[in-house]
Amino acid sequence: MAGIVESVNLGSAQVNAHKPGYTTGIGKRPSLGPVAVRAPGPKPDGLGSGLIGDHIGDRRHHGGDDQAVYAFAREELDGWAAQLGRELPNGTFGENLTTRGVDVDAAVLGERWRVGDTELVVTCPRIPCATFKGWMGSTDWLKRFTRGGRPGAYLRVAVAGTLQAGDTVDVLHRPAHGVTVATTFRALTSERALLPDLLAAGDDLTDELREVATGRLALDLDD
Repeated sequence: MAGIVESVNLGSAQVNAHKPGYTTGIGKRPSLGPVAVRAPGPKPDGLGSGLIGDHIGDRRHHGGDDQAVYAFAREELDGWAAQLGRELPNGTFGENLTTRGVDVDAAVLGERWRVGDTELVVTCPRIPCATFKGWMGSTDWLKRFTRGGRPGAYLRVAVAGTLQAGDTVDVLHRPAHGVTVATTFRALTSERALLPDLLAAGDDLTDELREVATGRLALDLDD
């Protein structure tokens, strides 16, 4: 049985109290109807989010084609809600798609999803930032989220269309290399020894991921 999109979430521009000089759209809320989706273009000079009506404040580090849509599982939100002792409504983690019945973190880089009439491609994990830490109001949030090892996935828009609550998530293609979102996250954060494994993803590595992985491996060799 395919998983579903429980909600499609959009964030409007707000002052970013945790990054002076920037706005943020991390405070996302479920849309009441269909949301148009398209490739936003390059990270620094493009449109930011892949969802029309969704705001990206820091376009140097967020948004762009390889981070056009962010998906996070409702099951993971429920787990964090239990740990934190408070409700976490859909969109709390800044995710565009709150899914149910989808193991987002086990998705393979390059995996292709059909959602509604769109097609989305898994590109990389979410790396927590200072805005996320401030938004969650916990001084040790970055460490806790990293230890959890379930970051959710960014996706590229391969086929534009619309997304809405209730859409099924069907996997059209799963690459054989097996490099998952969770493995990639651990390699970039807490388990540097996994970095060589990322290169097995080949062309399914984004340019940014390949640059980071090869750069860190080169530093390790120099050491």
